[in-house]
Amino acid sequence: MTPGELFRRLHELRQEHRDLDTAIAEMEKAKLDEISIKRLKKRKLVLKDQISWIMQKIIPDEPA
Repeated sequence: MTPGELFRRLHELRQEHRDLDTAIAEMEKAKLDEISIKRLKKRKLVLKDQISWIMQKIIPDEPA
């Protein structure tokens, strides 16, 4: 992937992560289906891992 593609994908993942935050908060507030909430939270964790992976590709750790 090119740096531009990585940045674009990073933006998409961050947006989806924020959208899930909102959806989860609304579902919890409305006391909706716990299984659906758990699925959304799991998806959010997957997104967090993907965001971390892309961030590491964009800004690699410097050796000490």
